[in-house]
This record gives sequence, structure tokens and C-alpha cells, in this order.
Amino acid sequence: MSKKFFFMTIATLALLALLVTSCAPAQPSTPTPTPTPTIVPSPTTTTPPSPTPTPKFRVAFIYIGPIGDGGWTFEHEQGRLMLLQNVPGIEAKYIESVPEGADSTKVIRDYAQQGFNVIITTSFGYMDPTIEVAKDFPNTVFLHCSGYKTAANVGTYFGKIEEPRYLSGMAAGKMTKTNKLGYVAAFPIPEVIRGINAFTLGVRAVNPAATVNVVWTNTWYDPAKERQAAEGLLDTGCDVIAQHQDTPGPQQAAEAAGKYGVGYDSDMAKFAPKAVITCPVWNWGTYYVDAVKKIMAGAWTTNQYWGGMKDGMVSLTPLANFVPADVKALVEAKKAEIMAGTFDIFSIFAGPLNDQTGAVKVAAGVKMTGDEILNMMWFVEGVNGQIPSGG
Repeated sequence: MSKKFFFMTIATLALLALLVTSCAPAQPSTPTPTPTPTIVPSPTTTTPPSPTPTPKFRVAFIYIGPIGDGGWTFEHEQGRLMLLQNVPGIEAKYIESVPEGADSTKVIRDYAQQGFNVIITTSFGYMDPTIEVAKDFPNTVFLHCSGYKTAANVGTYFGKIEEPRYLSGMAAGKMTKTNKLGYVAAFPIPEVIRGINAFTLGVRAVNPAATVNVVWTNTWYDPAKERQAAEGLLDTGCDVIAQHQDTPGPQQAAEAAGKYGVGYDSDMAKFAPKAVITCPVWNWGTYYVDAVKKIMAGAWTTNQYWGGMKDGMVSLTPLANFVPADVKALVEAKKAEIMAGTFDIFSIFAGPLNDQTGAVKVAAGVKMTGDEILNMMWFVEGVNGQIPSGG
């Protein structure tokens, strides 16, 4: 066999082997199984429902002047703030500069319709509107400042401001050199008149020769008018100016004239530090905290609250540094009697008392009753000025 034939035979056999191999049926391949994922259930979480917030107990204040008046409304606002600080879970809104009369009726009714639990009306002229609205909202409690009308859901509150007024009169009576004191008065109503009388009785207790001269502004809040009234009194020779007004205007007039003054409502010394001897002031928060707590507890019933110096409702600011030590001692001694309960508003208005004409009004040994004091519409001896008709 030739080499050529041998190699051709080998090549032919190799080709046939290759063909046999390629034509054999393919062996099925076993696929790699895809692993089944293990599903782990998420833990079930139950979200508790949001608790329904407890509705707040709602209190509304209605103010006659702006909260920055430095006097009456400023002190009521301090009382509202004290209420918020001392009684949790309440809402206490306010509206300022609400005129007395029809405007106040609308505001009072609006608060009642909003569902306020307590509505506090802070001026004498709000009395009839408060009573009117209260009739339609028997489940709302109304508290009226300085009035005398009540209902099942209407109470009144005020304080024996005449006690510190009497003390301030004693200090003023000692400080005057002309024996002429001036008094800038708002409206001819019992509240103002008995304040003038208490001041005058304090003056004349230490200085029987002194007189108190009254002018009327017929406004609670009018800084310019109040100051002008004081300036008129100073021009007539008055050297101490007292007031029943809501701004420090009269005290500023006294300081500008180099004279003295007795403020009211709030401590007015910061507005006229060289003039202000002292101030009879209000502490309304003492009452507001107590009254609202009772109402919230269901323990309140209609009443006519009338708190004095012993109760903390009213007080006298410290006498100025320029007041002589003997005058301070005199006033402090009488204040101690008031705090001890041996001298009070009924002692202030005890006979013998004459009216400004000299006629006997309260006999010796007789004390005026609370109703007589609260409804006083005459001037004591020593007051120069008239109560306007219709006042």
C-alpha cells in the first residue's frame, strides 16, 4: 500500500467518524432549577386611631379701652394673663376698645354664638347688653365688672377700691401745700362718686381744711382730654391731682407743672415718677382664677363679688421715696388696720357724715350699708363740684 493511499484511507475514516458524531441526537440538558423565593410575611402593625383632642374651656374678655392704656384695661389684661398661667386647659381671647351700647351687644352675642363658656365684660356700660344677651344663652356664664344686675347665668364682680383710695387721700392731704386738690373724674355714676368721697374723707381725716375739686370728662379713655382737665385744675391752684380715668395723662400734667398726683388702676409712677405719690390699684387676676376654676368644676352660682384689700382684690402701691417718713408711717398704720379687719369700707362711710352742703347725711354711730355705698349719688363735705343731672 502506498503512503498516499494510507493517508487517504485514514482521512476518510476520520471524516466518517466525525459525521456519525455530529448526526447523533443531542442529549437533552437538565436545566438548573430556579430557586423559589421564600416569602416572609411582613409583621402586621395596627396604627391606633388619633385621640380626639379634648376641647379647651373657652373664656372671652371684652375691654373698653386698649390693653396699652396704662390703667384700667391694662390691669384687666394682666388678669387674663394670670388666668392663662394658673388654669391649664383653657383658651382666653380678648377684644379691646369696644364702645358701650349697641356695639358691645353685637360683640357679646358673637362670642356667645361661637360657643365660649365664659364671657367677661369689663365696663359698667356693658351691664344691660350683658343681661340682654345672657337671656338667649343660658348655658354660658357671664361675669360683669362693676354692675349691679344679675341673672341665673350672670354674676357681677368689683372691689372695695375705696379702701386704698382713702389711704391715698391721707397721703395727698399731707402733701398738699395749697389745701386745694384736684380730681379728674370720668362719668357721674356711683362707682366714681364713692371713690371721690372716699378719697376726700381720707384727705380731710388728716387735713380738715383741704378741699377736693372735681371736673368731669365724660370719657373713660381719652388721654388728651384727661390731661387737659388736669391742667385746668392745676391752673386754679390745685397742687395734687387725683383721678378716676384710665390713662396716666393727669399724672403727667401734674409732673409737668412740678406738682403731685395720685394715680389709679395701675401703678402709674413709671409715667410720672416725680409726681406720683401712690396709686390705688386693681388685681383682677385674683378673682378671675378663682371664678373660672369654680365654673369649670360646676361649683359656680350667680353672685355679686366685692373684694377688698384683705382679699387681694385691690391694693395701694408703695409710697414714693419723696414722701416724708412720718406720712408713710401714718398711712401704713391705717393700712394695717384695714388688713387686720378693724377698719374697712364700712368704717370709711360711717357717721357722722355731712353732704357737701353741710346737711347731715349719715348720723353719728351709723354705718352705711353695702347697698347704700354701692348706690351713692351724693358728695361728702369737702368736695367742690356738682353731680350733673342725669348722673
